[in-house]
Amino acid sequence: MLKNVEAQSCYYGMDTVITSKAYGRYAKRALKAAAKEALRLEKLLSRFIPESDISRINRSAGLNWEQISDDTLEVLSQAGKLSNYSKGLLDITIAPLVDLWRAGKDTLEIPDDLRIKQLLPLVDHKGLELNFHGKAAILHKTGQAIDLGGIGKGYAGDKLLKLYKKYDISSAFVNIGGNVLTLGRKPDGSKWQVGISHPREENHLIGTVEAADKAVVTSGDYQRYFKDSQGKRQHHILDPSTGYPAESGLVSVTIVSDSSTAADGLSTVLFVAGKEQGIELLKNVPNTEAIFIDTDLVVHITAGLTDCFHAVRDIKVKVLN
Repeated sequence: MLKNVEAQSCYYGMDTVITSKAYGRYAKRALKAAAKEALRLEKLLSRFIPESDISRINRSAGLNWEQISDDTLEVLSQAGKLSNYSKGLLDITIAPLVDLWRAGKDTLEIPDDLRIKQLLPLVDHKGLELNFHGKAAILHKTGQAIDLGGIGKGYAGDKLLKLYKKYDISSAFVNIGGNVLTLGRKPDGSKWQVGISHPREENHLIGTVEAADKAVVTSGDYQRYFKDSQGKRQHHILDPSTGYPAESGLVSVTIVSDSSTAADGLSTVLFVAGKEQGIELLKNVPNTEAIFIDTDLVVHITAGLTDCFHAVRDIKVKVLN
């Protein structure tokens, strides 16, 4: 009879570093299969791979329907539902503006306001239509393009956890570029400790979350940003309604959820929404908790995290009602 073993892996996929730790009789096989799965999903969902489903949809914007895989159809469907629920705070058709700001990062200058306003009409998730029976998708506006940066890694995380379960893995910890997923508890029976980065002190934590069978995903203004010629921080989380980096009074949002896809998308939604609106949006989302860090570095946690969030040093924590 095979004994339980612990296996670890580290590789590059989904445009980031993926580290995994699994415990079970088939742990090594599971990690090898997971690496192949991550590569398969990247080939479908990355807009930077010319023959991916997303690239083909983008090239055919305003012209033709494109046949897509079940996975692409599912992630686009989930993104659409979250866009509708949040009234557009998450919009995967934001790619033209993402590219514009990426060019600004190279020159350390914010894009021209007129150019932003010209591109804003292209940011419209309702311009994406899905045919579930025919497994096809189309963007109806010429120039539109999809970017799954706000939800793609989350979807991949859910797929990897399902794969681990097929290999009878009893305990696992996966980190997809900061998107953390936990399966079961640690082999010793304790919960996994997931670090929450300090948004203003590099390589320091502001606290930890105890997690088991949960996804823990953070969106923050410190992850990808540049300082313009005036010294202002210009981060990568854009407000789809303005075309500029979101200014919601928050510097970081962490979501703790049963679903990695939901956690990934909601962390972006709540960052753009701000604390007050974010709390209202969470009320109708079951089994989901949040950590908001405001510009004064005060940590606000939802009530369900009272016993499992642990701040470090003298960080001020407030529990939300």
